[in-house]
Amino acid sequence: MTIIGHPWIASIKFSRVRSKDAIEHTASGSILLFEKLDKDIDLILYSQKENLPFAIKITTIEEAIFAHNLNARYIFVEKNMAKEIQEIAQHYLFDTQIVAEIESQDEITTYVKLGLDGVVFPSAIE
Repeated sequence: MTIIGHPWIASIKFSRVRSKDAIEHTASGSILLFEKLDKDIDLILYSQKENLPFAIKITTIEEAIFAHNLNARYIFVEKNMAKEIQEIAQHYLFDTQIVAEIESQDEITTYVKLGLDGVVFPSAIE
């Protein structure tokens, strides 16, 4: 399991973006984070074209499939869908990592038991 944003582990940062200008002013090495697939599709396609790494928060299985096919590096899932999306990702051999946002270290065990690829602490999201 990948743990992103824990103080003991050096890790990547995610940058929430809502415009092309925000993308252009994102710190080098950051992973762009899109909140909604359908709302942000133009920015996602721009990022894909520019070979910029990005993540997408999803709420449905269909969105997870699209996120993978758009070459998202990470898919953020809610707890209620984590196991199901992870199983689909394993079945179809996604290159995309399935992660969940957590608030506390105590939540890691829950997601390990669900087989999730990783967890992300708030400190890793700008």
